[in-house]
Amino acid sequence: MTVSHPAPPLSDSLLADELENLLPQTQCTKCGYNGCRPYAEAMAAGTAEINQCPPGGAQGIVMLAGRLGKKVIPLNPVNGLERPRSIAYIDESLCIGCTLCIQACPVDAIVGAAKQMHTVVTSLCTGCDLCVAPCPVDCIVMYPISGEATGWDAWSQAEADAARARHDFRTARLQREAQENDARLAAKAVSKMQEVTQENPVSPEELAEKERKRAIIAAAMERARAKAAAAANPPAPAEPDSPKKDA
Repeated sequence: MTVSHPAPPLSDSLLADELENLLPQTQCTKCGYNGCRPYAEAMAAGTAEINQCPPGGAQGIVMLAGRLGKKVIPLNPVNGLERPRSIAYIDESLCIGCTLCIQACPVDAIVGAAKQMHTVVTSLCTGCDLCVAPCPVDCIVMYPISGEATGWDAWSQAEADAARARHDFRTARLQREAQENDARLAAKAVSKMQEVTQENPVSPEELAEKERKRAIIAAAMERARAKAAAAANPPAPAEPDSPKKDA
C-alpha cells in the first residue's frame, strides 16, 4: 500500500517569494516596511498582518489571505486608505534641481541633474509619493489617474513586475556605486599612508605631525574595514518603520 505524505511547508524565504508576487511593488513603505520585499518577509515570518498594503487594497488582502489560509480582514487605516492610483507631477517652474526627489524615488522614475529641472517619467511612476515630502519647495503634487478604480483594479501584474525590476535594478546600482566609492576611498587612504610613511621629519614637531597624520589615516582605514565587515554580516531585521500615511 502506498502511503502519501503531506508536502513539507515552504521555508520563510520561499513563502516570502510567493507573498512578494502578490504585492503591487509600488515600494511606497505605507505598510511600515522599507519596501515590498521586507513586508513579504515579515508576513512569511508571522510578524506582520496581511492588511497593511493600501495600494493592494481589499483585493490584495484577499489574495494574501488565500495564500496564507487566513481570514480576510479590512485594510488597517493606520497604514492608509485605498485610493485611486496617482502619479507624481513636478511643477518645472518651481523646481530648483536639488535632486532630493530623484534620491527618494524607489523606481528611478524621475530624471534630471543637480541644479537642472527635473521631470517625472509618468509611465514609470508607481504613485508611491515618496518624492513629495523631501521637496524643499513643494513643487510636487500627486494626480489621480485611474478614475474610481483602486487597488489591483487600477494596477496590473505587468506593471507590478516592471516596477519590481526597476526597483531591483536601482538597488543593485546603488550598492555597486557604494562599493566602488568605498574602494576608491580605500585606495586613496593606502596611497596617502604610503606618502606619509615615506616622509623624513627632521624635528620633533615634524615627527609629531607625521604621527598625527598616520593616526588619522589609520583610523579612517579602520572605520572602512569595520563598515565592510558590517556590510558582509548584516544584523537581524529590526522592527518595522512607522507606517507612512496617505497625504
